[in-house]
Amino acid sequence: MSASLQRDLAARVDGEVRFDAGSRAAYAHDASNYRQVPVGVVIPRTVDAAVEAVAVCRRHDVAVFSRGGGTSLAGQCCNTGVVLDWSKYCRRLVRADPERRRAVVEPGACLDDLNAELSRYHLMVGPKPSTHDTCTIGGMIGNNSCGASAQAYGKMADSVARMEVLTYDGVRMWVGPTGEQDYERILAEGGRRAEIYRALRELVDENLALIRTRYPRIPRRVSGYNLDSLLPENGFDVARALVGSESTLVTVLRAEIALVPVPKYQSLVVLGFEDIAAAGDAVPAVAEHGPLALEGLDHTLIDLARAEHVAKQGVLRELPEGSGWLMVRLGGDTREQADERAGRLLADIHRSEHDPRVSYLDDPQEEERLWKVREAGLGATAYPPGGPDTHEGWEDAAVPPQRLGDYLRDFRALLEEFGYGSASLYGHFGQGCVHTRIAFDLEDPEGTATYRRFAERAARLVASYGGSLSGEHGDGQSRAELLPIMFGAEVVRRPGRPVFSRVSR
Repeated sequence: MSASLQRDLAARVDGEVRFDAGSRAAYAHDASNYRQVPVGVVIPRTVDAAVEAVAVCRRHDVAVFSRGGGTSLAGQCCNTGVVLDWSKYCRRLVRADPERRRAVVEPGACLDDLNAELSRYHLMVGPKPSTHDTCTIGGMIGNNSCGASAQAYGKMADSVARMEVLTYDGVRMWVGPTGEQDYERILAEGGRRAEIYRALRELVDENLALIRTRYPRIPRRVSGYNLDSLLPENGFDVARALVGSESTLVTVLRAEIALVPVPKYQSLVVLGFEDIAAAGDAVPAVAEHGPLALEGLDHTLIDLARAEHVAKQGVLRELPEGSGWLMVRLGGDTREQADERAGRLLADIHRSEHDPRVSYLDDPQEEERLWKVREAGLGATAYPPGGPDTHEGWEDAAVPPQRLGDYLRDFRALLEEFGYGSASLYGHFGQGCVHTRIAFDLEDPEGTATYRRFAERAARLVASYGGSLSGEHGDGQSRAELLPIMFGAEVVRRPGRPVFSRVSR
């Protein structure tokens, strides 16, 4: 079968068709724990070529998966179908509309490259993951990416205005918010598109109570499909409903992205606390000041940064005394405005019950060097010197920010119970998202069984706080099995005919 599939793809698709052992091995893994050898790889030269590739795979009854920059941590694109790699050719900024602050982009566009093109308009894409120099717009859409800047600009779902998508059975269409007149027009046109929209409306109408009550209303709910975007009060937004679907429902061909102005000036305030949980307690008071970013990091991360020379010599001396810190970025149209906002924050926090120790940097270069310590958190914690390797698998849960401090205490106790107490805790604390890398033993059955027990307990802990199993990286193969703990079996396992023809098998 693979030989005939390869032959048909090579004959029909304008692009690179790679079925050799080396290419399949290279695409068998991403940044996650998983490795599954794909049937083959297609690198389309155009969006239309990708459409043709999907059509060929459909005729051969082979699943298709879209791959961005390969930075996913949950194994979203490790599977046994055909991998579409958009990042080599389909990376164009199709058009920019600076007056409307919109851009139409192909899915393989690297975020940093795109923002460099948009800089002439003093605009940028709002979400900025730490892998911004590698990740692609399509991958960010697939995983509903966020980053530190989501404190001010929201998740990728909040940036996507419209998308051109392709279903596995060949329907190509633009989707977005759907008013009642738009919905009626689509139904009147008939065909498969009308069938899809009608089924989506029926799905929501039949499950209004479940969707409204079982979806956590927190800033970083990334787990699960965005069915809440289809609620009437949310504009029946099909584009946002598809963001974060991890290549399981449609293939994204192009996206229209809402852009935001590049901040003109920024100030950095660093607050030191006795421990990371105390830093979490202070998050709601700090968040009231509308920071551009509100990040947390603990002493373990700082110790690793020192040991691995992640930071330039001397920059860590700028940290105030403490064992847990909040890094707060505030913006303004002028340097004076940014500094004034920092001053108001410091005055208010000192009058509060928290009263942390403070470092206020007024040198932009020093600010950037210290900020990169937090941005390098994943790299610093992945391979700690002198210790066991750490792994993803439970690395980005999110809870309501107002409950973050108590969650951190309970989560730390759970880590200690399972012998994982050396793990660092850091992340996007302003939105209740906690990153960590844990020294799971995945080399033998006993260690893997311990990891599974831990993940189940951790999922129940997050659910008890009204949180999300994933606050940034998506569910993938790491957490999808645990979704009934968060949403309930009735939401996850509703019977019925699939709305979209399958992409994954």
